[in-house]
Amino acid sequence: MRRGTLDVTQGVIWKQLLAFFIPLWCGTFFQQLYNTVDTVVVGRFVGKTALAAVGSTGTVVNLTVGIFNGLASGAVVIIAQYYGARLAKDVHRSVHTAMAISVLAGALFTVGGFFLTPPVLRAMGTTAEALPGATLYLQIYFLGMIPNLVYNMGTGVLRAIGDSSRPLYFLIAASLCNIVLDLVLVLGLDMGVAGVAIATVASQVLSAALVLLSLTRADGQPYQLFLRQLRIDRRALVATLRVGVPAAMQSVMYNVSNIVIQSSINSFGTDTVAAWSAYGKMDMIFWMSINTMGLTITTFAGQNYGAGKIDRLKKGVRVCVGMSAGFTAALSATMVLLARPLLSIFTPDPEVLVIGVDMVYFLVPTYITYILVEILAGAIRGTGEAVVPMIISIFGVCVLRLVWLFTAVPLHHTVAMVAASYPITWVVTSAALLIYYCRGRWLRLPQAAEQEGR
Repeated sequence: MRRGTLDVTQGVIWKQLLAFFIPLWCGTFFQQLYNTVDTVVVGRFVGKTALAAVGSTGTVVNLTVGIFNGLASGAVVIIAQYYGARLAKDVHRSVHTAMAISVLAGALFTVGGFFLTPPVLRAMGTTAEALPGATLYLQIYFLGMIPNLVYNMGTGVLRAIGDSSRPLYFLIAASLCNIVLDLVLVLGLDMGVAGVAIATVASQVLSAALVLLSLTRADGQPYQLFLRQLRIDRRALVATLRVGVPAAMQSVMYNVSNIVIQSSINSFGTDTVAAWSAYGKMDMIFWMSINTMGLTITTFAGQNYGAGKIDRLKKGVRVCVGMSAGFTAALSATMVLLARPLLSIFTPDPEVLVIGVDMVYFLVPTYITYILVEILAGAIRGTGEAVVPMIISIFGVCVLRLVWLFTAVPLHHTVAMVAASYPITWVVTSAALLIYYCRGRWLRLPQAAEQEGR
C-alpha cells in the first residue's frame, strides 16, 4: 500500500478513525477558513449589506455543490470497496469515470448557474439592497465550477484509498492564496464583493491543479490518473450512480429546504439576514466536524465492507458515535459561552449581534440531536446501500421541515419558529435511521465475497 494511504481494515479502530479524521478535518477547516475569510472581509470592511449579499448566496452554492458531492460520494464508496477488495482494474476504471463526470458536470453547472442566478435569487426574496452584490458574487463563483468539482472529486478519490493528508496540504495552499487575494482585491483594490468571489475562484483553480498533479503522479498505483484515458465506463458509471444519485437527491432536498429557510429569513430584513450569515459561519465548525466524521465512517465502512469485515464495521460505527457525541457536547458549550465575541469577528453591528446571539442560544444546544443522522447514514452508504438513507432523510428532514415552514411559521412569524425546523426534524430523522440500522437490513453480501463467488 502506497505511503500516505491508510488501510482501515486493520488496527485499533479509534486510532484508525482519528488518523483519517484529523487530516481530513484540518483540510475541511482550511476550506471553510477561506470561505469564512470572505465573510469577515466583506462584513468588517465593506459593510453589512455586502455581508448579507455574500451570506444569502450560501444556500444556492450549497445546492449546486451538494448535488455533485452526492454523486461524488457514489464514486468514493465504489472506489473504497474495490480498493479494500484489492480489485485494481475496477479501481482504475472507476477513477477515470469519476474524473470525467466532474469535468462534464462542471461545464453544465457553469453555464446553468451563470444564467439562472438572477431569477433564483429574486425567487428567494433576496433583499433589494443585497441582490446586486449577491448576483455578482454567484455569477463569478459559477465561472469556477469545473476546477471546483475536479477538486472535490479528486479529493474523494484520495479519501477512498485512505489518503486524507494530501488534500490537507492542497487546502492549506488554497486558503493562503484566498486570504492574500482577499486582502489585495478588497482592501488594496477596493473590489468589494467581486474581489472575494475572484479570490475564491482562483483558490479553487490552485487546489484543482494540485489534486490533478497528485493523481497523475501516483506511479504504478491503481488510482493513477491518465488524462488521455478520461472516459466514462458504463459499468463504473452505473455503480457510481447507484449510490451517488440517492445521495445527490438527498442533498438537493436538504438544500431546497434550506433555500426555503433562507427565504423565510430574508423576510425579516437585512439585519436578520446578516445575523444569520454570521451565525452560519460561526457554527461551521460543528458542521465541518460532523460532516468530516460522516466521510470518515463512510470510507471506514466501505473498506471494511469490501474486505468482508462486518463486525469491525459495526464496532467502528459505535466508536464513531461516541467520539462525535463527546466532541459535540464540548463544542456546543464553548459556542454558547463565547457567542458574542465569536459573532463579533464577522460584524461589529450591535443590532446584528443581538439577533445572532439569540440564534446561537436557541440552536447550538440542539446539535447533539443531529449526530446519528450523519454517522448512521454515512456508515450505511459505505456499504453501497444509499436508497433507504435517502428516503429517511428526505422525509424526516426535508419534507417535515417544509411542512413546518409552510404551516407553523406563518401562524407565528418569528425567527425562533423558523430555526425550530432544524432540531424537530433532526430528532425524527435520527430515530428513523437508528431503527433501520439496528434491524440490519442494509447489510448485503460484501463486494469481496461476491468476487470470490464468481
